[in-house]
Amino acid sequence: MASLTYYGHSAFGIDTGSHKVLIDPFISGNPQAKISADQIDCDAILLTHGHGDHMGDTISIARRCGALVVTTYELAGYLDSQDVKNHPMNIGGWRQFDFGAVKLTPAFHGGAVEGASITCVPCGFLFFFDGRCLYHPGDTSLTIEFELIGRMNRISTALLPIGDNFTMGPEDAVEAVKMLKPKEVIPMHYNTWELIAQDPQIFKKRVERETSTKVRIVEPGQTVQL
Repeated sequence: MASLTYYGHSAFGIDTGSHKVLIDPFISGNPQAKISADQIDCDAILLTHGHGDHMGDTISIARRCGALVVTTYELAGYLDSQDVKNHPMNIGGWRQFDFGAVKLTPAFHGGAVEGASITCVPCGFLFFFDGRCLYHPGDTSLTIEFELIGRMNRISTALLPIGDNFTMGPEDAVEAVKMLKPKEVIPMHYNTWELIAQDPQIFKKRVERETSTKVRIVEPGQTVQL
């Protein structure tokens, strides 16, 4: 059975039963992380953009594990220069891998790589595996794109930012749920720092009052079955 581990902020591990996939592995320096980066193994990494709180430990984990990093074309080029195995894609592209299928979605945010003179287009991921569709939109504002994504995909689990300030906040995330229509939502990108402090229970109550979607609050360090 597939499982999901939340490392805090926007970092997740997905164990499909046959492969281990990380999304935005910000572990070192993450005050919510309950584990060190060198304790995590994976076959692949899905990287939404180059900000430090998302790229995080991508390079060190990928090198150690020999993992494939799937990301946007420009960011893949940077990873090439760091001797990291990668597969470049771009917004709207779909690709089947041995660990599952991936489609890149738009994200409205920045994408500069800290310490490098490049800025990359941010993205989100639809991750298809074992008959499921998991959606990680990356850092993004509320966007009408959610309506199209929800209409074209039967989303099992959506991982939505609710922290506000840098991404959409709880109110906008409720509207995102209404457009995406996932079976369940797991909130993310909140309470890492005071600047993005939120009460996920308030978000949960409103979503479940106004939609048929269930909200599952996963604590940092917790693993749940999908």
